[in-house]
Amino acid sequence: MQSKLIYIVEDDENIRSMVQYALTGNGYRAVGFETGQEFFRQMEQETPDLILLDIMLPGEDGLSILRRLRGQDTTAAIPVLMLTAKAEEMDKVRGLDLGADDYMGKPFGILELLSRIRALLRRTSRPSAAPEETNPSVYEYGGIRVDKDQHEVIAFGEPVQLTKKEFGLLCTLMENRGRVLTREQLMSQVWEFEYSGETRTVDIHINTLRKKIGDDGTRIQTVRGVGYKFV
Repeated sequence: MQSKLIYIVEDDENIRSMVQYALTGNGYRAVGFETGQEFFRQMEQETPDLILLDIMLPGEDGLSILRRLRGQDTTAAIPVLMLTAKAEEMDKVRGLDLGADDYMGKPFGILELLSRIRALLRRTSRPSAAPEETNPSVYEYGGIRVDKDQHEVIAFGEPVQLTKKEFGLLCTLMENRGRVLTREQLMSQVWEFEYSGETRTVDIHINTLRKKIGDDGTRIQTVRGVGYKFV
């Protein structure tokens, strides 16, 4: 079976070479690009299984590239992990809202990067299980209605557009309504990460999810020091 192909769009040659070396050493095919122009030229030749995408790039930046990828049917489902040196939370939120599957801030550890890559590839490559009749596909509580089969969310009578991860979070919280889920549990169920290190990914997604569904914390409640619950 052919190894997974990963594209690295990163203008820092040292980082690009380091990541490419680590990926090839772990059995992946890895190709690096300095600019979006080079990246899209190669995309016409071969589509990767996953993309590592820096935000700060010469010419077209990473967020613009991500927007183009998510706007095309042929590339919309490719998992994208953002690499960024920018510390502002809103830059990360913008990437997640545009459809990035995750982000890592620089400097980052190679072992953690490999773990996240494995989790993303595992989630997107395995076949979906057939739905069980005992599991409902529609949840409706507290003015929020979620249809899992149709991937639709209605909040107080208005349709809401959620990213894939926001939708997964909301479904997981509603399926476990009244029960406190830790950040580690949410990471495991929604992101399927293999590590339990410190991360702000869940918190950022919860914040944007609350804004989109018009929740001030009365439905998705924060349990300080533990995690979140839907009530």
